Amino acid sequence: MSLGRHTILVLRETGLFAPKIWLLSGALAISGLCGCKKTAETVDVSEVSVKAERPEQGDISEHIMADATLSPLAQAAISPKITAPVRRFYVQRGSPVRSGQLLAVLENSDLAAAALDNKGSYAAAQAAFHMQTEAQVPEDYQKAQLDVAQSKATLDLNQSIVSARRQLFAQGAIPGRDLDMATAALVQANAAYDAATRHLQSLQMVSRKATLEQAEGQLTSAKGKYAGAEAQVSYSEIRSPIDGIVTDRTLFTGETAAAGSALLTVMDTSALLAKLHLSQIMAQRLKLGDDATVMVPGVAEPIPARVALISPALDPGSTTVEIWLRIDNRDGSLKAGTPVRTSITGRTVPAAIKIPLAAVLTAQDGSKSVMRIGSDGTAHRKSVKLGIQNGEEVQVLSGLVMSDLVITEGAYGLDDGTKVSVAKDEDEKPAAGQGGQSK
Repeated sequence: MSLGRHTILVLRETGLFAPKIWLLSGALAISGLCGCKKTAETVDVSEVSVKAERPEQGDISEHIMADATLSPLAQAAISPKITAPVRRFYVQRGSPVRSGQLLAVLENSDLAAAALDNKGSYAAAQAAFHMQTEAQVPEDYQKAQLDVAQSKATLDLNQSIVSARRQLFAQGAIPGRDLDMATAALVQANAAYDAATRHLQSLQMVSRKATLEQAEGQLTSAKGKYAGAEAQVSYSEIRSPIDGIVTDRTLFTGETAAAGSALLTVMDTSALLAKLHLSQIMAQRLKLGDDATVMVPGVAEPIPARVALISPALDPGSTTVEIWLRIDNRDGSLKAGTPVRTSITGRTVPAAIKIPLAAVLTAQDGSKSVMRIGSDGTAHRKSVKLGIQNGEEVQVLSGLVMSDLVITEGAYGLDDGTKVSVAKDEDEKPAAGQGGQSK
């Protein structure tokens, strides 16, 4: 830029023109502009502050995380088998109960009357059975035996008479008519003996057995009807099948309970089960008794648990394995139905190389990598192969050595070759008043 000749003369006359000073000022201005541009360029290529640390070596245990819902150790939705109004409840919600304890009674006057009627019929059938088996049947059997004996004696007598008369007839001592009469009497005696014998055999083989079976059948029928009536009465008494706590009562006294509809619900919450589903690969790493923890909303510390069940078969719908974690709840602090977060301790690897889980970057194709700080102070992407993790740290199988400096915070979105500087943790800074003079 140049000044006109006329302008320079005017400036000289007024004393405002000083060539050296003006040149110096211009130089400073130009220098300032250059300096500003250089500062802007320096900002553009400034270092990115990150946090980094070197891998550690030590034991690491796998922690398998999954969501679950707490379920009672046992549960019974008790429904009556008959439809009847509720006469009385003996428990309320929250009442602790024992197995077999009477919880409620339904109206049962008609059932009790029917049971009493059937009881009388059963008693009458018992008496008839005893009469037939202990009196009538033995008496008939004894009479048949006596008839056989009498007919046998008559047969033997007529046999001897015929023999004697046959000898006398041969000697001509008696006429033939007497022999014929004796022979006819023998035939009649023999027929009577055969009839008595067949009757006795019939009683022994058929009649006596049939009579006993008939009497026993009538007694059994009466007994069954009486037992059924008693069962109907017992159905009006609602008892708890398990130890636990009453968690639900749907009706009030006087309302009608419908058969098959839940009247009371009893849960055993002395222990709770966290039921979760895992893939088959993860489930194969577990065994019964493995340690676990459960994070419950509103509870500060994780609650200890143990693996109580590993399903022997896959769920056909999700092809996963159902796992049960048992949690002690004798104090009743946990509630069934609560959604929780579970963590199961799986395999443990000793002397493993591990880094914070936050340092791992996952690409769209699923590959894993970390940002490593090189000796030139720039970040470089490094592919790694990972092993087990515990929720905070992860095992590195390959891709890193113990001397590598890995970015743990600030690696996301960082380009390869970016200049970085490692920020110190606040915990490492000197406390106020230390390292300087106090004012």
